[in-house]
Amino acid sequence: MVTEATPKIKHIIAIASGKGGVGKSTTAVNLALALIEQQLQVGLLDADIYGPNQPFMLGVAQQKPQSSDSKTLEPIRAHGIQTMSIGYLIDRDTPMIWRGPMASNALQRLFRDTNWHDLDYLIIDLPPGTGDIQLSLAQKISLTGAVIVTTPQEVALLDIRKAIGMFLQVKVPILGVVENMSTHICSHCGQQDEIFGVGGGARITEEYQIPLLGSLPLDKRIREQSDQGVPVFNAQPKGLIAEVYREIAIKLIARVSEQKHTHISFPKIVIEDK
Repeated sequence: MVTEATPKIKHIIAIASGKGGVGKSTTAVNLALALIEQQLQVGLLDADIYGPNQPFMLGVAQQKPQSSDSKTLEPIRAHGIQTMSIGYLIDRDTPMIWRGPMASNALQRLFRDTNWHDLDYLIIDLPPGTGDIQLSLAQKISLTGAVIVTTPQEVALLDIRKAIGMFLQVKVPILGVVENMSTHICSHCGQQDEIFGVGGGARITEEYQIPLLGSLPLDKRIREQSDQGVPVFNAQPKGLIAEVYREIAIKLIARVSEQKHTHISFPKIVIEDK
C-alpha cells in the first residue's frame, strides 16, 4: 500500500522505546541494513531532534544534504540507506533548546521536505518516551506500524508498557518487540550471563499478544562498530548478531504483509477568531 500523504513510500515503520539506553537507534540502523539485504529500498529518518546520533553511527556526520530546487533536501546515502537527520543541518555540539511543538514541527518538515526516492520501507528512529514528537508522528504520518525495543529488566518494561499503550491508543499496530541485551557474551571465554535479567521481552509479548521479533546479546562489537560508523550488520555480515537482525527483518516483512494498513486519522482542529 502507498500512503496517501507519501506516494514515494510504501511502508513507514516507527522504532520506539519507552526509555533511553535500550539500543533503539542501533536496532533501527541494523534493521534498515537487513531490509536492504532483502532487495528492498530503505530510508532512515532520525526523529531524535534533541540527540541526533544516526549520522555519527552511519559514518556520515560531516556530510550536508543538497537541494536541487531550494525546496526539498536530497537524502544522504549511507551504506545503501537513504537517510535524513537534523544532525546533518546543525553543528554537532549545538544543543537543540526547543519546546515540544517546535521539535515536532521540525520533524514533520524533515519528513515531508526530504526527496525520498521510491522507498519500500522508511524506518523512523523515534526519541525515547511518549511526548509531543511521538504523538505528532502517530497523528500526522500514516504509519504502517511500530516496533518496540526493550531490555529484559523490569524497570525497562515499566516504560515499554507506556509506549505500547500510546500506540494502541492512536490505533498504530504494534508489529513486534525486539529485546536487546538479553545476555552478555564474554569476549574471552564466550560464557553467557543474564546481566539484565531474563524473559522481559517474552513477558511483554505474552501480555500484549504481539510477537517477539528477536533477542540480541549485549556484545561490545555492536558498540565498537557503531562508534566507527560501520554498523555491525555490515562489519560482520556472517556473524551471530547479523543473523539475528536478518531474522528480525524477515519476520517484520511478514508482519507488514499481514497488516490491513488501516490508519485512523485524528480530526483537524481549526480555531478561528471571529
